[in-house]
Amino acid sequence: MGKVVMYSSVSVDGFVADENDRPGPLFDWLTGGDVPLDESGALKVSQASYDYTRPYWDGIGVTIVGRHVFDLTDGWDGKPPGGIDHVVVVTHRPQPEGWDPGAPFHFVDGVEAAVARAQELAGDRTVEVAAGDVGGQVLAAGLIDEVRMDVVPVVLGSGKRYFGAVNAQHLLEDADEMIQGDRVLHLRYRVRR
Repeated sequence: MGKVVMYSSVSVDGFVADENDRPGPLFDWLTGGDVPLDESGALKVSQASYDYTRPYWDGIGVTIVGRHVFDLTDGWDGKPPGGIDHVVVVTHRPQPEGWDPGAPFHFVDGVEAAVARAQELAGDRTVEVAAGDVGGQVLAAGLIDEVRMDVVPVVLGSGKRYFGAVNAQHLLEDADEMIQGDRVLHLRYRVRR
């Protein structure tokens, strides 16, 4: 089975978005470089960021998000973002009315069920968990193997926390990887078991 990885860009004070769910400059590093990160040409990063990010993105089979992110993105119009095969949505509500049942989105009640379903779908590929409330719940449940952060040099002051409402201590190993990109520091930690 593949790893379960919590991931997002984050401010130096630990936020993935402001109070109004706007990321502000957190994704500027994805458009400020000269190396295309995907086929669209819209995402361009430094060579160091490309060398770190592209192999990780290529290994993702399933992304887990909360219903809030799903609603904010309008479910990506039924097409998983970034070439990912499936999206598992943690929600207590039914799928939206008129939702295409053939779209590769799976609506699951609870983080444990979401991880189990995502691992089944991903096989030996990575299960990515969006940072924030759902990511924090998966971490609290002891189901995260690795934490990846793209730390952007900005202080948001308040907003949506990277680890959500986690209120217990969780130990991480020393950073396995630290890569300096342009306007971003890529960090990867294994979760201590």
